[in-house]
Formats: sequence, structure tokens, C-alpha cells
Amino acid sequence: MSSPPRILVCDHRGEGLAESLRPLSSVGLRVDESSAPAQTRSRLRDGRPDLVVIDPLARGGVSELEALSTIRGLPVLVVADPSDPLPAVLAARALGNGPWDVVYRGAPLEEVLMRIERLRAQAEGLVELDEMRFAAVHDDRTRLLRPVPFNGRLREHFSAAQRHHIDLALVLFDLDRFGQVNKKFDHTVGDSVIDRVGTVVRENLRAEDVGGRVGGDEFAIVLPYTSRIDAARVVHRIHAQVRALTGPFTDSEEEVAVSASVGFETFDGRDLETVEALRRHAEQALRRAKELGGDKAIYFRNLEHGAEQQARANEATGS
Repeated sequence: MSSPPRILVCDHRGEGLAESLRPLSSVGLRVDESSAPAQTRSRLRDGRPDLVVIDPLARGGVSELEALSTIRGLPVLVVADPSDPLPAVLAARALGNGPWDVVYRGAPLEEVLMRIERLRAQAEGLVELDEMRFAAVHDDRTRLLRPVPFNGRLREHFSAAQRHHIDLALVLFDLDRFGQVNKKFDHTVGDSVIDRVGTVVRENLRAEDVGGRVGGDEFAIVLPYTSRIDAARVVHRIHAQVRALTGPFTDSEEEVAVSASVGFETFDGRDLETVEALRRHAEQALRRAKELGGDKAIYFRNLEHGAEQQARANEATGS
């Protein structure tokens, strides 16, 4: 059985708000109380309530409300004096786009309950909206970005790197001989492989990084503020972790071989003209990794260096 919704009543002014709202427990709400900002902070640390009713200590209570606004999506019902419009203005400024409302001091319990129920429904709707937005831009299986939103984020990061002359890396990889996995095993095995590879990508992303599933078994990662050396470390780590997924994927003991071909390119904010060049270089490095038999990670600049060395050798031998 689910626990009743928890309402935290913050009677910072000490004018009996908590006592007046205690009857809410008779309609299936669990009423918790605090009498001062410090006690409210302690209650919030103990666990997120379903809704906060607050009678701010100061007129408008901006600092108290701003502290609540840091808890994303927390519904807040502000108690205010009906003769003073300022608290409603300040509440709008402090609470921003979160679900909030104002109820006047001394309002009947029925009105308070109506506003609480409306706020809770609004909060649930925002959660559903967030989930819908997430599903629209993220791949169902891996929870990585879909191709179009990934490309949009790549362009944004490239423009920022170009404008501020900061490092950026783009990593592209796809799974070796993945079609054979789907032929040899049923699609549930292939889906499981994709799931686990997606997990590898997500677990290696920093907050500022961007991961995408850009094809059936194709993945891409944008690494902002990342030098070529640090990018190589990330590539090495992901490449090794994907290979380590090799093993049985079902109740069968038969082993599924998993590996990836990886290509990556870096940008220092000056040495490439366009985001298309960045992607093209990473794709060329990836293609070369596959031509060499797969299960390799190649940096595009190393391709250029190798071509120069080969040209010099051909010139020396007259070939």
C-alpha cells in the first residue's frame, strides 16, 4: 500500500498555521510541521515532501522561497495577507516556473485543500510532460539522444568551442559484425547487447558530455573541454569496456563476441572550419578502423601523420 501524501506545513511566523491545517490528516494527507527556516531545512533533508505550505517569516519571504525553488518540481502553497499583494509578486519571482499558488491567511480549510489538490495535479502533469519531452529526444532502448537532437547539441558545442577557442572532441563508434549477432541469435540478444553498450556510454559521460545513438548499432559522443590526450583516454576506456561485454547474454552458455570500431577527432577552437569537417574526420577514422578488421580505435590526426610518413618513404625509394 502506498503511503499518504506528505504535506510539510512551515509555520515560520508562528501564528497557528500548522494547528489550523492539522485536520487535513482526516482526508488522507500526512501533515508534517516545522516552525522555523532551520527546522524546515532539516525536514527537507529528511526527505522530499509531496507539497509545502509556507507562511514566510519575513514579508514576502524571498530567501525562504528561493530555498524551496532549488527542489525541482516541488509544489509550494504560499500563505499571504489578503491586504498585501507584495508576497504574491515576490513568490512569482522566487518560485519561477515551478508549481506554486497563494492562499490568503484565514482562508477556509476547504479552499486550502482545493489549492493543494490542484497543485499536486499540476506537479504530476509537469512530471508527465518531462517524461514526454525526454521520450521525444531520447532513444527508448539506451536513453541516449536520438540522431536529430544529438546533431543539434553537437552544433551548439562546436559553435561554443569556436567562439571561445576551447577544446572539443567527437567520438563515433559502431559495433563490429553486429549483423551476425542478429543472424546467429534472436533479436532479444541483439537488443540486450545494445542495452549494455548504451549503459557503457552513459556511465562514462560527465555532466557536460553528450551521448547519442545515431543508428542501429552506431553511437556518438561529444566531449566538450576535452584535449586530444584526455579524449584518447575516454576512447580507450569505452573501447575496452565494450569489448569486456563479451560473454553469454541469455540462459545459454554460448558466448556473444562484442567489440567496437572507434574513430575520433578533436577541435581546439581554431583548427577546423566547420562542424561538418569535425564529423567527416571522425567518420574517416572510424572507417579506417573497420578496414583494419575492427576492434580498433583510431584518431584522425594519426591517419594524416601516417599518410605523410608513407609519402616520404615512397619518395625516398622512388616508388
